[in-house]
Amino acid sequence: MSADIPFDRDFNVPAGRLDQVTPLVRRIVAPNPSPFTFTGTCSYIIGQGSVAILDPGPDSPEHIDALLQAVAGETVSHIVVTHTHRDHSPAATAIKAATGAPIVGAAPHRAARPLHIGEINPLDASADTDYQPDHMLADGEAVEGRGWTLNTVATPGHTANHLAFALREEEVLFSGDHVMAWATSIVAPPDGAMGDYIRSLELLGTRPERTYLPGHGGPVRDAPAFVRDYLDHRIARELAILRGLERTAETVPDLVRGIYIGLDPRLVGAASLTVLAHLEHLVESGRVTTDGPAAIDGRFRIAS
Repeated sequence: MSADIPFDRDFNVPAGRLDQVTPLVRRIVAPNPSPFTFTGTCSYIIGQGSVAILDPGPDSPEHIDALLQAVAGETVSHIVVTHTHRDHSPAATAIKAATGAPIVGAAPHRAARPLHIGEINPLDASADTDYQPDHMLADGEAVEGRGWTLNTVATPGHTANHLAFALREEEVLFSGDHVMAWATSIVAPPDGAMGDYIRSLELLGTRPERTYLPGHGGPVRDAPAFVRDYLDHRIARELAILRGLERTAETVPDLVRGIYIGLDPRLVGAASLTVLAHLEHLVESGRVTTDGPAAIDGRFRIAS
């Protein structure tokens, strides 16, 4: 089993430019590049004449103006949100105020599990806790417009409320931050959960769509094979954690140092949370044990 993922980081698309991605889909990239967002958040306009805006992006006046200019003369029927991180959902409020379109999709932000005693949610700064949808979409529920249909696919893991959307007319899946061509997705407790994330990947692996349009970067091609690579990567990461625990590692920092060689210092916190997410999954499955709940400052060992 190979853990290598054929990432595609060839995405030189300037912020603010309107691109036709498929016959039914246009894309504008927000001006919010970072180690976590790649070149910026991808907002999508679906349809012609009567359209949906999917993942309107951050609270950026420049990006909001670009989206509104792109749909000038058209009717926005829905504002669709995959999940409630601040690089995806905050602009929904301004788009709604300008167009009157309802906000639909993800439920209000929530953690995948309660905070442990003494624990601080390290992702509070990235969570859009102001987000309030007009309608929360359930798994399998459809949103329809003139010439397009989006079917909701519940994909918890990156966040507890994460949704993907299948564009029926083109067999394209909007994958949000669940699957991206440029990098693996961050799964960080208590915001996200690795067990949920892996189960959502397994679900996507059974679907027919071969192209994904993600929240950052370019399209995912040959998506079923790419999802298998994502799953292989997660399995390999858990095996690396188990090998580390079998040797001398006991803590999250020990494991991060042993696994993420040459890691960008800006990503150490995210890597630590991802390792914690894997440890939570390993504890849940009985392969690893710890005293009390799995915690960022805990000590872990192979279950006997």
